[in-house]
Amino acid sequence: MFIQTEQTPNPASLKFLPGRAVMDVGTANFPSVDSAARSPLAQRLFEVEGVTGVFLGTDFVTVSKADTIDWYVLKPSILGVIMEHFTAGRPVILAETAAEGSEGQSAEDSEIEAQIRELIDTRVRPAVAQDGGDIIFQGYDHGVVYLHMQGSCSGCPSSTMTLKAGIENMLRHYIPEVTEVRAVA
Repeated sequence: MFIQTEQTPNPASLKFLPGRAVMDVGTANFPSVDSAARSPLAQRLFEVEGVTGVFLGTDFVTVSKADTIDWYVLKPSILGVIMEHFTAGRPVILAETAAEGSEGQSAEDSEIEAQIRELIDTRVRPAVAQDGGDIIFQGYDHGVVYLHMQGSCSGCPSSTMTLKAGIENMLRHYIPEVTEVRAVA
């Protein structure tokens, strides 16, 4: 098994591409060891000293690290955990639950929210997935769009620029009612 790595815009995150499907549907974000109970892979990655977050995409694993340790120290251990996990055929997620990145529209969604979701899903999420992250629509209220950033997007120095110069400008162009985009935790 050959696992490729890619740098992300966030220097504290690295994207690992195992060459096979990681998640069948959606994404899964594990910002702490306590949140990783449903993923044997995330649990094993958190055992590597210095790992502070794990994000699972359709065909990649993004790992975030502490500032006190360098990638050249962490990378071999992370590669070993991922390789051993997939080679052994272990499950990535234990119980099939709704994936975080695949929540559907509710009947209460307004037309504006539906347009926002469509633009986020078709234009934004594929682009940020290439950088090892994800952006989830959280809500819309009086012209303000609230988005939750995950994976390499969370804590990335360029995330504010992505939100303001990229996503906000695009949404304002297509949906005049949108006046601002804000990140939520």
